[in-house]
This record gives sequence, C-alpha cells and structure tokens, in this order.
Amino acid sequence: MTELPPGWERSTLQDFSEVRLGRQRSPKNHNGSNMRPYLRAANVGWQGLLLDDVKFMNFTENEVDTYRLQRGDIVLSEASGSAGEVGKPALWNNEIEDCCFQNTLIRVRTHGANPRFLMHYLRYEAIRGAFAQGSRGVGIHHLGSARLAKWQIDLPPLGEQQRIVDALEDHLSRLDFLESALTNVTARLSTLRDKITDIATTGGVGRNHRVAAKIYEAGIDDGPLPLLPVGWRWSRLGDVAHVVGGVTKDSKKQNDPEFVSVPYLRVANVQRGRLNLADVSRIRVAPKKAEQLLLKYGDVLLNEGGDRDKLGRGWIWEEQIPGCIHQNHVFRARVDQDVLHPKLLAWHANGFGKRWCELNGKQSVNLASISLSKIKLLPVAIPPPDIQRDLVSHIESRLSMADAALETAKAGLLRAVALRRAVLRRAFSGELVEQDPADEPAAVLLDRIRSTRPTKMPRKQARKRSEATKRESQAVQETLL
Repeated sequence: MTELPPGWERSTLQDFSEVRLGRQRSPKNHNGSNMRPYLRAANVGWQGLLLDDVKFMNFTENEVDTYRLQRGDIVLSEASGSAGEVGKPALWNNEIEDCCFQNTLIRVRTHGANPRFLMHYLRYEAIRGAFAQGSRGVGIHHLGSARLAKWQIDLPPLGEQQRIVDALEDHLSRLDFLESALTNVTARLSTLRDKITDIATTGGVGRNHRVAAKIYEAGIDDGPLPLLPVGWRWSRLGDVAHVVGGVTKDSKKQNDPEFVSVPYLRVANVQRGRLNLADVSRIRVAPKKAEQLLLKYGDVLLNEGGDRDKLGRGWIWEEQIPGCIHQNHVFRARVDQDVLHPKLLAWHANGFGKRWCELNGKQSVNLASISLSKIKLLPVAIPPPDIQRDLVSHIESRLSMADAALETAKAGLLRAVALRRAVLRRAFSGELVEQDPADEPAAVLLDRIRSTRPTKMPRKQARKRSEATKRESQAVQETLL
C-alpha cells in the first residue's frame, strides 16, 4: 500500500458523506398531487448534467425531504448495460427547484470534503474502470449504494482539496478545449473524405463543362441526378454489373454430410469503404452453391439490410480469404471492368448510393432493407474508359492525404485522453500541487465529523434505512430508464 502525502488520511466515503440510493419508480407514482421533477441515469453525462428531458413523479412530503437534491450533491449512475458507464458522476448546483432523484442514481452528500474535489475523484474512479471492476451483475452492471459507501478514498486536507480543484480544473479545461477541437477536426476530415469520393465519382474534379446526362426511367425515385462532364453517362447498376444475393443460413441443413464448410461474409464484415475481416464465420452449403457464390477479386460487396443509413454501404473484395462466399444480406456486384473500375463503383455506392438507398429502401420496425431488384436500378455514373485509372489514382491520392491527417488527429485525441488520466492520477496521489504544513490534517477533519454524528441511530431512522436497503435490492430488477 502506497504511503500517503503529509496531512492525508485513508478513509471510506461513508466516513464523511451520506450515500443514498434514489426513490424507486412505480406506476402508482406516475400521477398525484405532489408531482416533482426527478433525475435518472439518462440525465447524467460525462460532461455533466443533461437536463433537456427531465421526468416528473409523485412524491410524498416525507419522500421529498429524503430524496430532494441540494447544492453540492453528487449523483452517480448506479447501473448500466455498459460497464464503462457505471458510476458516472455529475455535480448538482440547484439547476431545477425541488428536484429529486430516482434509484438508477446514487446520491453522495458530503459533510466534510470539497464537493468539486469529490466529484473529480469519483469521475476518475469511473474513467479508470474501478467502478466497473467493483460492480456486480450480468448484462446490467450494478454499483450499489452500500458498496459505494465503503469505497476507499485518500482524503487530503480541505485546503489542499481546494488547491487541487483549482489546478485540476485549469488543466482539464485546456484538455476539454483540445479534445473538442480534435473531435471537430476528425468529423470534418471524415466529411471531407466522403466529399472527395462523392464529387470525384460524378465528375466533380477539374474544370470540365458539365451537362445533364439522361437515364432511362425505371419507375423508381432517383432524386436529383448530378450534372456530368461531357463524355460521361448515367447507367443502371444491373446494366454494368452482375448483381446477386448471397446464401441464406439454414440451421436444419448444417449437418448435411454432402455440404462443405466455407467462410462467408455478413453485414458486420462489410463496412463503408473497408472490410472488417477480424471475425469471419463459416457456414455449410452445397458444393454447387459454394461455387456459385465464390467471391472473386474486384467484386463489389453492398449491404442489403441493417440501419437505414447503412444500406448500400460496402467495399471491394480482394481475395483476402480463399473460398469465401457471402450471406443473403450482402449483395455481390461483379462489375464489367471494361465498362467501370470496381473502386469507382464502390466509392459511388458509398456516397450517392447511400442517399439513393435511403430514399428507396424499405423500413420495418427495427431494420431497413433494399431488395435485389431495386439495387440493380441504382444509377451509376460511367466515365470514359480512358480516364478511369487516372481518376482512381487522383481519388486515392486525395484520400491518402485526408487519411494521414485523420490519423494524426486521432492520435492527438488518444494522447489527450492519456494526459487527462495522468493529470487525474497525479491529483489524487498528492503530486499535482504542493502540501502546506499549515493545512489542518484530514485526520482532524474526520475526527470532527465523527464526533458530530449520533452514536446510535434513532428507531425511526433505522426503519427508514431498512426500507432504503429494500428499495436497493428491488432496483436490481428494475429496467433502466
């Protein structure tokens, strides 16, 4: 165990704070004569409180006294389906009058520490994954107020707590600005990358005279077609490529001894502008089907279903895995390369094709899809054959420069995250600011807090505490809202 800086004291959160789980929701509390606003897990973000959508619930007067938030209270997410979100804290500064809190949150009300110091400490514990490691549950990870109350904290003197807060918030504000700027740069570079391919594949580079090229009507909504340079033309995907659907997974046929086992690509493997081949599944199919669906170099893979903005996304197959086929939710477009370079088709599908598929796709309750017959009608811009290779080189050169800048920005973000953790670690190990021998030691502060607490809990209060414990156990079963 590490030695503490002078004046610091190792303690638990309950030594100087009240830790309480929020009030449980119930249908009977949806209406009543004493409706009050309340916070839930959805109102707590990494950058602070999110108060655009605050719900209301009926509270009795006694419950309001118990669950009302006060300035300086800290609320933490009690549970989450993602371990990394457990214990995410925010500081309450009376943003809403008479606001209470629900049992998807834990309230920490400190009686001896600087609230901002404590909030930064709890955020550091969440960021470094300590709360996730200390949570319980499968699927939904619960921190629990009892576990949090016993959480160990190395407490500095009050004077040093304030110096740490001042220095820490100065450093963090600079890092916030840097991360915001880098995040904006990455977003703009991603947009630029899309524009490079989108504009170039419809002839938007150079100073060529542009005309309205026609395409035959197909009883489908093409939307506004971009003007094309002289010599370019519009065609339909089915006229320049052989487009087929893939294999349908049938568990009943997986034990057929005549079937062969082959790797196959799913929607998850086909991303916009790249293939993710880290996890490629296998399937048993008839040998003839495996031969029919065998992917060949230059095939363009396009997604048939998923979220609406993912329709038609895809990239080129370059025979990375021998004998690979594709699932029925992934279309294969085997383009006539004498007519169109496969990369031009893939880039076009990820730009213009994305918007076209959103316009013509079908939306069910959870998923969107586009049929094989419709995807064959996708309008495709066809440049003159003699300029296609130069056009591909032009696009790749621009993408290479954008990718280099994007990687630099992403590396900067990673360094900023690492620097944030380093600053927080130094703050809570006594290395960020100097100790002052004149500060009252934390041990004296803790003794004073203990001396003001009752030695025995009144029966009525003990009964309330028992009810709170019961509510916490019920909270494990409650679905997070």
